[in-house]
Amino acid sequence: MLDAFSEPTFRKVIGKYIEEGPIHIILDLSQIDFVDSSGLGALVQLAKLAQSAGTLQIVTNARVTQTVKLVRLEQFLSLRPSVAVALENTKQA
Repeated sequence: MLDAFSEPTFRKVIGKYIEEGPIHIILDLSQIDFVDSSGLGALVQLAKLAQSAGTLQIVTNARVTQTVKLVRLEQFLSLRPSVAVALENTKQA
């Protein structure tokens, strides 16, 4: 679950990884069953942070994808259906 309770820790940990980690990052949220507006806000901020140095691709499941599509952020957040697809996109980048 990525909600108001877990969002601050999630943003801090992933944000630090983006700042210190590799240029291309794949974030696997395929096991997450719920994302609320706080979680979406964190994903948008992390995507913006990652764009300054590289890429962030987010692997999702149908439930997360549906939530992201409701707010029309699927293109901006670079949603991918699987890690394999995200890895292939990274190779092409």
